[in-house]
Amino acid sequence: MPRLSHLLETSIYVDDLDRAEGFYRRVLGLELFLRDDRMSALGLPANAVLLLFTKGGSTRPTPTDGGDDIPPHDGGGAVHLCFAIPKGELESWEAHLRDEQVAVESRITWPRGGTSLYVRDPDGSLLELATPGLWPCW
Repeated sequence: MPRLSHLLETSIYVDDLDRAEGFYRRVLGLELFLRDDRMSALGLPANAVLLLFTKGGSTRPTPTDGGDDIPPHDGGGAVHLCFAIPKGELESWEAHLRDEQVAVESRITWPRGGTSLYVRDPDGSLLELATPGLWPCW
């Protein structure tokens, strides 16, 4: 079987692109790679990208200069994303979230020793910030 390298992109669908982009840039410190009328591409560590699409903004094929169109896609509802954080920065994240007035909805210590903080983005999606010890691979 051919191998996968890693997850390169993940997408969420938002009601207000400006509001969502502002949240992810301000609260998580993500870098803006690309922005157009239907989406924002934000850089994550480890060579990954978070794509924010306006709900309903990609329901038709999107033309490209590189050949075929990007097929249509869309989604809705609150989703779950987990971001890995260094174990030594858990307290700093808790302080940063307080400073940004982002409520920690839940804090869990896992059997492997990791800790997860759960918060909501402006669209109600559940974001997890997890230290090592959550999974065998993290």
